[in-house]
Amino acid sequence: MQQSTTTTGGHIMTTQGLLARRLTQLYAGLALYGASSALLVRSGLGLEPWNVLHQGLAERTGLSIGVVLTIVGAVVLLAWIPLRQRPGLGTISNVLVIGMAMDATLALVPDARGWTLRVGLMVAGIVLNGAATGLYIAARFGPGPRDGLMTGLHQRTGVSIRLVRTVIEFTVVATGFALGGTVGIGTLLYAVAIGPLAQLFLRVFAVPSASGGSAVVATGQPRGAILRP
Repeated sequence: MQQSTTTTGGHIMTTQGLLARRLTQLYAGLALYGASSALLVRSGLGLEPWNVLHQGLAERTGLSIGVVLTIVGAVVLLAWIPLRQRPGLGTISNVLVIGMAMDATLALVPDARGWTLRVGLMVAGIVLNGAATGLYIAARFGPGPRDGLMTGLHQRTGVSIRLVRTVIEFTVVATGFALGGTVGIGTLLYAVAIGPLAQLFLRVFAVPSASGGSAVVATGQPRGAILRP
């Protein structure tokens, strides 16, 4: 039986090798996303939009933020049904892996003391989150549940992705803040930096196509493809 091959960096990679690389990137990206989000929590300087909501719900329910993240992800995934969105392996794995990785990191990393450490954790969290986004999206196993909600609403309503994303993220931040979630300079810096960082790491972690051509990476900021926990 013959195996199809592709060339990357001067090396020949089999179809099985490409699949192994994609799976590695998928789960490494999901785990890193959860860990980087936990660093933002420990910095105490603000979270990414959806985690503001998750933290607020965790404060109100007594559940861990990782468990809340998983539950919310599953609920959002149910909303895909009327939107006629189809989940992929990455979608299901997103719901299951990120919350566990986040809780595990929170158990290991204590709250930061002092501004130097807090700012360091904030910067590390944002940069690593960008790397995680690049790893995950470049693996091409389907969008996260919250991204699918955004694109599904766009397709069903005809409203631009930019507006849909803005409305959704404003809603979750406002709701999360009202429930006790942390909004701060980290939230603002994340919003400004995540697009360029994700674009950079999408290029770094681009996986060649099985046909032998080079992977296609968007030239603009991946505003419609940013991973949401």
